[in-house]
Amino acid sequence: MAAGEGMEADGGKRVSSEWSSAVSTTRGQVGDVIRLLADLVAIESVNPDLVPGASGEAAIADYCQRWLERHGFEVHRLESRPGRPSIVGVARGTGGGRSLMLNGHYDTVGLAGYNGNPLEPRVDNGRLHGRGAYDMKSGVAASMVAAARACRYRLSGDVLVALVADEEFASHGTAEVLMDFTADAAVVTEPSNLQAVLAHKGFVWFDIIIQGRAAHGSRPDLGIDAIAKAGHALVAIEKWSDRLRLGRQHPTLGPGTAHISLISGGEEASSYPAECRITIERRTLPGETGASVETELRYLLGTLSRTVPDFFWRLERGLERSPFQAEPDHPIVQHLLAQAEQTLGHRPAVRGEPFWTDCALLQDAGIPCLMFGADGAGAHAADEWADLASVEALTDILTGTIRSFCA
Repeated sequence: MAAGEGMEADGGKRVSSEWSSAVSTTRGQVGDVIRLLADLVAIESVNPDLVPGASGEAAIADYCQRWLERHGFEVHRLESRPGRPSIVGVARGTGGGRSLMLNGHYDTVGLAGYNGNPLEPRVDNGRLHGRGAYDMKSGVAASMVAAARACRYRLSGDVLVALVADEEFASHGTAEVLMDFTADAAVVTEPSNLQAVLAHKGFVWFDIIIQGRAAHGSRPDLGIDAIAKAGHALVAIEKWSDRLRLGRQHPTLGPGTAHISLISGGEEASSYPAECRITIERRTLPGETGASVETELRYLLGTLSRTVPDFFWRLERGLERSPFQAEPDHPIVQHLLAQAEQTLGHRPAVRGEPFWTDCALLQDAGIPCLMFGADGAGAHAADEWADLASVEALTDILTGTIRSFCA
């Protein structure tokens, strides 16, 4: 079925014919990217690691695979985790040019609590509502259409469209793609309100285990209260957090931060607790690593060991994700900014984000990149929408960027 037609019967709920007549963008008509976005929103692709029993990405991967095949792409399906496929479409260049990857995720958060039917794309006042419309099927649709348009021209470099699973939980999709594919540069089309995101924070999790001594509640001479000792650590972490906020300031990201996420300990009311576990999250700036944060924490806890009687601890490092920092003068940044200025009539703002994205994985794999996506609101919220004019503008910007970068 040609792009722009209603969704295939096996892809999910068919888009109502009423929505197309309600769409009015700056182009004055329903474009192929808007029809594609509506089709994608209508396919349930909730991440089952977030919502046990959810469908996952298989149905939307099937749809995207067929779409890319119809448009002449060489299609690769990566599925090391059964039922959690990622799709990579490749348009081969004639040779000698730079390759560009467009990266976007098609998994979403859950549907519970959404206002109305989250799988029925609804258009109102130039906005398309539905789960995933903003985060980030808008970017997926724009990437697919832009790559198909750009590849009608004789490009020297390869164009890769990486549509990935599991970004909302552990980013296994992009990690799997990067095991087999690379490019000279990439654009991650996460929503950014048509602004260029050149940096974001990373994070690292730690468990601090405060060790006491179990004893009957009637025997303070034998017991060491791990929870009471943990109180000293809580106060020290709060002061550390305050120092971070007043310390090093990144030009677009501000300071690094730390907060206490979880605490647990004790067995019953009549016993001294032998252990108390504190989980903390440290949001990191470019140049900071899990190892550097661990050094900070060990110094903090070591100070408590020297000043607080019977303060015993151990430290366990958990999940770590790197921060991201693009080079402002890199060709992919300059090509995209030039195309955005040409399309929008002004130079887009350049900024950073406090949250983590797959940009960091691409950077760690040696692929220079930036984040640039559509306008809208409601990521993970009860009402989610993408601004349709911005989706079409994004498609035009990506098309021009591919043509200039890969020429």
